[in-house]
Amino acid sequence: MSSTPATGNSPASAPATIAILGAGSWGTALAIQFARAGCATVLWGRDKTYLGELARERRNRRYLPDAPFPELLEVDSDLTRVLATHRDIVVSVPSHALRGTLVEIAQHRPASMRLAWATKGFELSTGLLPHEVAGQVLGAEVPTAVISGPTFAREVGAGLPTAMTVASADAEFARELAERISGLNFRAYTSTDMVGVEIGGAIKNVLAIGAGLSDGLGFGANTRIALITRGLVEMTRLGVALGAHRETFMGLAGLGDLVLTCTDNQSRNRRFGLALAAGEQIVAAQKAIGQVVEGVLAARAVREVATKVNVEMPISEQIYRVVHEGVPPKEAVKELMSRALKPEHS
Repeated sequence: MSSTPATGNSPASAPATIAILGAGSWGTALAIQFARAGCATVLWGRDKTYLGELARERRNRRYLPDAPFPELLEVDSDLTRVLATHRDIVVSVPSHALRGTLVEIAQHRPASMRLAWATKGFELSTGLLPHEVAGQVLGAEVPTAVISGPTFAREVGAGLPTAMTVASADAEFARELAERISGLNFRAYTSTDMVGVEIGGAIKNVLAIGAGLSDGLGFGANTRIALITRGLVEMTRLGVALGAHRETFMGLAGLGDLVLTCTDNQSRNRRFGLALAAGEQIVAAQKAIGQVVEGVLAARAVREVATKVNVEMPISEQIYRVVHEGVPPKEAVKELMSRALKPEHS
């Protein structure tokens, strides 16, 4: 099944078109927003039957049933055709699927391709950030960007006011993406700090599990804000050690995304933490949520990367112990509260 794809990938036509790879909730929301903002957009997914339903019904009933597709959004299940007819590609898949998707892209990519992703998290097997994975698979010559920030797919699909960040070492690519996704109720800011934006997106999911655990155990608002604030310190500490800009973590992709994910039950990671606090087993909690809980794998990856670069991250460490070692949440809190006192800004 396919619909008529958007027009070709020549430099003259490229600014008017974009392809989104990944028809889950966030990929669909991105596709809707690009099309809503006036950019001819094609949405690709692996499941032809599922894509056929999206094309017929002009909406994604599984993830965003209340968000009808704009006129400029089409659906195509033929990856070869999508890559052949679009210069600019946005990948929206879970972190564990990123490398495999990039390998497929590499087999068909046009010479002029520019690639962005909305994927968040370290690659578990290597500890690499998405831009490092892309560099390994596609080479350094392909312009790349990351799209991130405090965004829930349902609210973007509904057209509610939203702001986010597009980061790229290629300032022109970042500017074009920001212009093409921005509209009446959507504003994109640009950045050159891909490392900082990616680290913010990776660590906030781990901390959101912690926020869910804390609230689920009834620890209150004081505990939640302490976790968020000190979690931001950990995020910044690791980011700077890996080459990020400190100010990035006070922006949309750092503090903004962290607060959103830790405080609203639209967050899968927060709901996962709430479920664990209520006594549910890890596998059952993930199954009940029905989508990938990125923070589970991210907790392991963050711990390994922090250990490698010798960065202290006590909150993230205790969340790892709860999720992967079965430590009772109350014991993890006790460990945190009994640590030696120290200056706040050290």
